[in-house]
Amino acid sequence: MSGMQYPPSQRPDEGADEIAPEELRHGDASVRDDADGQGGIDATTIAQAALEAEAANPLGRRRWPLPKQADPNAPLLVVENLRTYFTLESGTVKAVDGVSFTLQHGEALGIAGESGCGKTTTALSLVRILPSNAKIVEGSIKLMGIDLVGKSENALRRYRWREISIVFQGAMNALNPVRRVRDQIAEPIEERLGESPEAARKRAGELLELVGIPKKRGQAYPHELSGGMRQRAMIAMALACDPAIVIGDEPTTALDVMVQAQILQLLEDLRHKLGLSLVLITHDLSVIAETCDRVMMMYAGRVAEEGPVSVVFRRPRHPYTQKLLAAFPNIHADRRTLDVIPGSPPDLRNPPPGCRFAPRCVFAMDVCSEVVPPEVTFDGVRVACHLYPLGSYGEPITVPPDQVPVVAPTVEVTA
Repeated sequence: MSGMQYPPSQRPDEGADEIAPEELRHGDASVRDDADGQGGIDATTIAQAALEAEAANPLGRRRWPLPKQADPNAPLLVVENLRTYFTLESGTVKAVDGVSFTLQHGEALGIAGESGCGKTTTALSLVRILPSNAKIVEGSIKLMGIDLVGKSENALRRYRWREISIVFQGAMNALNPVRRVRDQIAEPIEERLGESPEAARKRAGELLELVGIPKKRGQAYPHELSGGMRQRAMIAMALACDPAIVIGDEPTTALDVMVQAQILQLLEDLRHKLGLSLVLITHDLSVIAETCDRVMMMYAGRVAEEGPVSVVFRRPRHPYTQKLLAAFPNIHADRRTLDVIPGSPPDLRNPPPGCRFAPRCVFAMDVCSEVVPPEVTFDGVRVACHLYPLGSYGEPITVPPDQVPVVAPTVEVTA
């Protein structure tokens, strides 16, 4: 494809969960023709047809029908016990080890954590665009009720770009340097939706205008655009097939602060305008606070804490979340030395047997190094920490005197 990393321009095989391009292009053409007076159907009939179409497709924002196997009443995305491992000569890296989360229609989920915690691998596992030495070994990924893990490679192509698309981290690396930007945006429209080259290029121009780039700039090559414009072009390409979910893999990395703000505002505006669901991967917690509804903190391939942004940021429970927020400067707080997390993340070829954060945690108990903490949910927040056993109702237990004789703090973070 036009993108150098993960080409979507591969047709699904016959028999896959596919919809004919003619159906995609002209699904409501008869209603439009009759409305123009060609068929003599009155306004009542047209209105009834519109109601029936809306009932058949509850996601009314979509230009194309849902996949044939989709359950319109199911959550948009449900990931359960996902495990993605990398095979190396030196051992098996458990990059994603038991991750679960849900993404609802129109929701924005931010995934944060230190480098190497499994954020990007989790996102790329959703549509299996993984390196050759990586494999999903367990778990399920249900998109509108359809389990993608069991799909063949050819069948899975039906969902790439059409249902889930990605804005990659480095636009200059993802774009083809020897093809015009307009043609790269048009390619998935031709390949995935079966549009003619002329219609695809016209749609590419409209998408460029949508993200704030004059359509005539589509004639340019990637190196002729600024960094911010290249990132906007990547967003336009991600929107080409009107997907339900857009993954942003650190989309503002290497951009200056002003351009970062513009790109984030663009993503926020498009999410509300088009009814998109967004998975945003970032190291910048302020980005999540500004653009996301929910946040998922990951550490060493597992979920440490997950919940509404307003709740997690104001009252973080997991010691790892507390340390991350304490390491972030707060212009409203008194001047203080920012916290650091001592030590280094574990080697995921041989991770600790219990809580993977235990070697770096000041509240670690004996049980932390022996037993994997269960996930406990309260107040809409999910936490995996032995400080919060079942029945704790969100209040940390007192650490035994032979360990650290303190109570894990509840940190209030001002908005």
